[in-house]
Amino acid sequence: MNVISKEELIALVYTKCTAQGIIREAKALMVQRSYNFYNNKRLGRVPKEAVEEITGLKF
Repeated sequence: MNVISKEELIALVYTKCTAQGIIREAKALMVQRSYNFYNNKRLGRVPKEAVEEITGLKF
């Protein structure tokens, strides 16, 4: 899949707070890129490319 959730980040290496922050940053990045769909509090999945850009890790 091309999306990743907080739970998947927790299962990899991150703590709960860090995973939540990464998802929050990725959503803000997507909104900044004019994908207003991600401006939703209940949405918990973001594109892997956005997370890879923030963390510097390849998934």
